Amino acid sequence: MENYFTFIPFIFIAIFLIPLIFFIVKQQTAVIVERFGRFQSIRQSGLHLKIPLVDRIAGRLSLKIQQLDVIIETKTLDDVFVKLKVSVQYKVIKDKVYEAFYKLDYPHDQITSYVFDVVRAEVPKMKLDDVFVKKDDIAIAVKSELNEAMMTYGYDIIKTLVTDIDPDLQVKEAMNRINASEREKIAAQFEGDAARILIVEKAKAEAESKRLQGQGIADQRREIARGLEESVEVLNKVGINSQEASALIVVTQHYDTLQSIGQETNSNLILLPNSPQAGSQMLNDMVASFTASNQIGEAMKKSSGKKKLD
Repeated sequence: MENYFTFIPFIFIAIFLIPLIFFIVKQQTAVIVERFGRFQSIRQSGLHLKIPLVDRIAGRLSLKIQQLDVIIETKTLDDVFVKLKVSVQYKVIKDKVYEAFYKLDYPHDQITSYVFDVVRAEVPKMKLDDVFVKKDDIAIAVKSELNEAMMTYGYDIIKTLVTDIDPDLQVKEAMNRINASEREKIAAQFEGDAARILIVEKAKAEAESKRLQGQGIADQRREIARGLEESVEVLNKVGINSQEASALIVVTQHYDTLQSIGQETNSNLILLPNSPQAGSQMLNDMVASFTASNQIGEAMKKSSGKKKLD
């Protein structure tokens, strides 16, 4: 029993010393160990030993890819103030943990300073529209400058991205108005083209309709003439001469017209002669008109022939 109590102090001392002797380094992490304030070693992931009260852990550095977001306000070539958000992805080089820990106290401040310097040198050369179009060029310029400077301190710049471009609010509203006006202009042009096409197609349809209508009227008149000719021939066969047959046909057509007008309840008022002599008179007038027209045509042919002889 006495031996048991004798080992108790040693047990407490061991429990107290274990954390001072052993330490664990996580994956993708580097630990810097110093001995009496002087660099001793760099320990990678796993379980490690150190001398208590002699060695101490000076710091831990993550070897993972990290991201730093930097917001810069600068002026463009066309005097527009704009805010850019540049995201810098970087990591500590595994073989240069010593330089990353001892040569640079504030890596975030150093990276931020280089980003400010490059962006404020590149953006004032561009107009606002070009900043949006050439944002990748700005990112490449920042990465090139940072890589050259930070490699010495043990940092590798993986990628730089211009993730946001934010002009002044009034400038954005003006750009939106310009864009809206441009789109309205294009919409008006399309509407005008559509209206013009409709007008052209409607005119074509009307022209085709009138052509077909005229063709139909011509065919109708041709059939009427053929029917009249056949009617005259039939009447001639029963002993009615051509003049009488024509008069009979005119009278028949006259009464057919009166009957057709009478069937239309909504037709306008039309005054026509309805006596039998009216058809004969109309026929005589038509014959006289055709005769006069033929005489005028013959006279014009004769006069034109005399002029040629002269």
